[in-house]
Amino acid sequence: MPQQQGLAAYVAVTAAYWAFMLTDGALRMLVLLHFHLLGFSPLQLAYLFLLYEFMGVVTNLAAGWLAARFGLAATLYAGLSFQVVALAFLYAMPGDIEMIWAVVYVMLVQGLSGIAKDLAKMSSKSAVKLLAPDRPGSLFRWVAMLTGSKNAVKGLGFFIGAALLALIGFDGAVLSMGLVLFAILLAVLAFMPSGLPSGKKEAKFKDVFSKDRRVNILSLARMFLFGARDVWFVVGIPIFFYGALSDGSPEANKQAFFIIGMFMAAWIIGYGVIQALAPKFFKNRAHDEKAITGLASSLLLGVVLIPLALGGLLWVMGADVGHVVVAVVALSLLGYGAVFALNSSVHSYLILAFTSGERVTMDVGFYYMSNAAGRFLGTLLSGVSYSLAGVAGCLIVSGLMALASFICVRRLKQV
Repeated sequence: MPQQQGLAAYVAVTAAYWAFMLTDGALRMLVLLHFHLLGFSPLQLAYLFLLYEFMGVVTNLAAGWLAARFGLAATLYAGLSFQVVALAFLYAMPGDIEMIWAVVYVMLVQGLSGIAKDLAKMSSKSAVKLLAPDRPGSLFRWVAMLTGSKNAVKGLGFFIGAALLALIGFDGAVLSMGLVLFAILLAVLAFMPSGLPSGKKEAKFKDVFSKDRRVNILSLARMFLFGARDVWFVVGIPIFFYGALSDGSPEANKQAFFIIGMFMAAWIIGYGVIQALAPKFFKNRAHDEKAITGLASSLLLGVVLIPLALGGLLWVMGADVGHVVVAVVALSLLGYGAVFALNSSVHSYLILAFTSGERVTMDVGFYYMSNAAGRFLGTLLSGVSYSLAGVAGCLIVSGLMALASFICVRRLKQV
């Protein structure tokens, strides 16, 4: 493929992915904070996101085959379209619905959004493997730029979601996001350049399951890594911060929303920036898969130790925490995010380095199926851990899951 054509397709794919992830981040904060205000318990809040994550598992399993069969452009368009439909259904939710049916309704809408997200993600990340120039270090740089920029945009979405909830309310926020994303979908349909591969009719669903031991071990490590993050990220920390920062009054709620939104945004944006800069951290190892794998296993120790230390601190202190402790927790988790980002960036590079052009959509789909399985497990454990042991329990479980990921990466070094 000519370099100019490949670059144009890469830019278009990245722009579409950015637009999607902006709404994805905003929607997560909107749903979490809005339904917490309506009286949903931590476990009920976790349930709202369970189908989102479960459908990510199912979608990633099928998406690699769908992209191989029908082409990457088709799966990207489908992802954007499903997100618009999900926002429309959320806007149309009856205001007088009983809580049990509200949980079911939002779970189903979030399930559709989960399908949308993983169709868009798999399409975008597979496209990088096929469009990146065939030069040493190019693949790592292109992967890092797409992944890092995506997370920075998603982080901005977290803040926008919290800000829109405070300023124009839930319905206004959902409607405005749906209209903007629909306009972007039309623009992508009209102006997407050629360059993305079309499908192959001979692609078989059974080929989704990888026979490469490296891909399987890396996928297992990814599952535990993202489960470790979401144990505290999905429910535990936002609700912990809300309880510490708000007395329940409308004015205090607004202030808490902005602070929580800013923290979540700063975490995701910082995570994205570190991911984008990862090739500079690894510049002497960028062409050596074994060296990068070894460094990833060393970095994982930080992802193990930080949450265990924080969880132990909060367990000893109990419920009586002031703003100083909240600040210590926030700063520690920002440091955790930097180490986590380097690990995630290495994983995103390794899965593409391990696969071939013929199998890229299927191996990437299988890998992100494991990623989604980890988020599903982390989301469930977030609600359960917070209900049983508060945010301290979430952080301790996070450290144990990160330890499991560390063991998997150590095994990967031996393959």
